[in-house]
Amino acid sequence: MNAFSDLLEQLYFTGSTNTKAAILKHYIATTPDPDRGWAIAAIAGTLRFDFFKRNTVKKLMLERVDEALFAMSYDYVGEMSETVAHLWPEPATAQSAALPSLSEVVETFRSAKRNEVSGHLQRYLDMMTAAQRWALIKLGTRGLRIGMSARSVKQVLAEYGDKDIQEIEALWHAMMPPYTTLLAYLEGRADKPDISDSVTFHPVMLAHPIDDRVLDNWQPADWQVEHKFDGIRVQLVVTAKGKALFSRTGDDISHAFPDLTDSVDRHMVVDGELLVIHGDKQGMPQVDTFNALQQRLNKKKPAPSLIKSLPAGMIVYDAMSLDGQSLTELPLSQRRTRLEKWFSSVALPRLYLSRTLQADSTAALRQLHEHASQDLAVEGLMIKRKAGQYIPGRPKGEWYKWKRDPLYVDAVVMYAQRGHGNRSSYYSDFTFGAWQGDTLLPIGKAYSGFTDEELKKLDNWVRRHAIGRFGPVREVEKALVVEVAFDAVHPSKRHKSGVALRFPRIHRIRWDKPAAEADTLDIVKSLIERAE
Repeated sequence: MNAFSDLLEQLYFTGSTNTKAAILKHYIATTPDPDRGWAIAAIAGTLRFDFFKRNTVKKLMLERVDEALFAMSYDYVGEMSETVAHLWPEPATAQSAALPSLSEVVETFRSAKRNEVSGHLQRYLDMMTAAQRWALIKLGTRGLRIGMSARSVKQVLAEYGDKDIQEIEALWHAMMPPYTTLLAYLEGRADKPDISDSVTFHPVMLAHPIDDRVLDNWQPADWQVEHKFDGIRVQLVVTAKGKALFSRTGDDISHAFPDLTDSVDRHMVVDGELLVIHGDKQGMPQVDTFNALQQRLNKKKPAPSLIKSLPAGMIVYDAMSLDGQSLTELPLSQRRTRLEKWFSSVALPRLYLSRTLQADSTAALRQLHEHASQDLAVEGLMIKRKAGQYIPGRPKGEWYKWKRDPLYVDAVVMYAQRGHGNRSSYYSDFTFGAWQGDTLLPIGKAYSGFTDEELKKLDNWVRRHAIGRFGPVREVEKALVVEVAFDAVHPSKRHKSGVALRFPRIHRIRWDKPAAEADTLDIVKSLIERAE
C-alpha cells in the first residue's frame, strides 16, 4: 500500500503526460503481481466494486472530531478524501502492525461482510500516514482522479510491452483485474490471450464534428450518409459463450434491456443506437424520443409493464463481425453490403438496419441536415468515408457527426456547487432557472461550456453573492444570467418546472443582462411544442 500511495502522489503532482507515463511504467516494472494489476485497474477506472461508501468514511470521522470542525475543514479544503486524510487523529496507542500490501487491502474489503467494513477501514486509517489515508479513501470510493485516463494507461501498457495500442485496446475489455495474464503476455512470459469467442466489449470507432472542408468539397461517391438517432450508442455482442449489450464505454447494460438481448441468437458484434422502438410501419422503425428511453436506463430489473410500454430496439450502424467472421479490416462499403445481405437472410425483430441517405451536392446535404433537425428522434447526420476500415478510437478524416443546431435560453443562476478533481476548489456546477411569474423554477444544471478564466470569475462571483447554504450547495443572489445551450427539451413529471433539458451547457455568461429579463418557463415549454 505504501508503494501505491507513493505512486498516486507522484502522478497527482506531475503535470507532464510523458513524465506520468514514465512513472507508471517504472511502477509496473518494479512492482510484483497482483499489486501492480490492482493499481492499473484503480487508475484506469476498471474496479467494479466499492470497498466502502463515502458515508462510512464520514461517520467514522464524526466519531473522532466535532461536526462543525469537520464541516468547516471540508468547506475550506473542498474535497472529502483530503479533509479526512489530514483531520484523522493519531491513535492513542502506537500501531505495531505492518502496513498491508495493495492486494491485501483489496482482498480484505472484497471478502468482508457489511458489518465488518467499518472496522477494517478504521484499523487501516489508524496505521497510515495522511498520504496513505488519502490513497485508501480514493481507492475505496472509486474517486481517483489523477490526470490519467484509461486510454493513457493502455498507451503505457503498449509501450511497456512494445505492442501496438490497437492490440491492447482489443484485449483490454476481455481481461479482468489484476491483469496477470495480460502483463505476462506483455513481458513475454505467456502467449497472447485468446479472446476470439469471449463475450466482451470491443473498442468503438468515434466521429469528429463536421469539418467545413467536407462540406465545401463534397464528393457524394466517397461518403455514406445516415441519420444520427437520439439514443445511446451501444454494441451488441453474441457468441457461442453468451451475449451482452454494452454501452459506448464498455459497461454491460444487458440487465436493463432483456427484451433486446433475448431477441437475438446469431453470432455478431454490431454497433448502433439503443432506442425505444414501437415496431415498424411500412418497413420504417417507429422511434420514440430520448425522454422515453431515459425511463428505461439504469433499471436493474425493469418491470414487465415498462418493457411492454417502452420496448427496446436498436438501429444498427455497422458490424465488426457477423457469424464469427471479423469485418473490421474491410472498407465501410463492403461492411455495409455484408450487413444488408445479412439482414435480408435473418429474422431480427428488434434490430433495424440504418437507412443510407442520398446527397449529390453540398446544398442537398445541408437540406438533409435541416430536415433531420426537425425530427425529435434524430440528433443529426453521420457522414462516413466509404473506403475506411473500422478503426477503434477517433481517427481523422473518417467519420463525422453533424448534430442539429442547439437551442438556447437565458436562465438565472440559482445554486452552485464545487466540482471534483482539479475543480474541487472552484464552484463549477450551476443550477439555473426560468421565471414563472415572480418565481424562479429550476430547469437544469450545467458544469461545462466555460473557459478556465471564466470559471475563476464565476467562482469569485458565487463567493461574493452567496446567500444560503445547503450542505455543499450554495444558494446565490438571483442576479446572474447565463445563456444555456441544449439539444432538446422534454416534458418531465419528475421536475417541478415540468421540463428536462437534454445536454445543457453554458454557452455564454450574460454579465450585462438583468435577471428580470431572463426567459420565462413558458418560453422554455414552447420549445417542446416547436420540436414536436
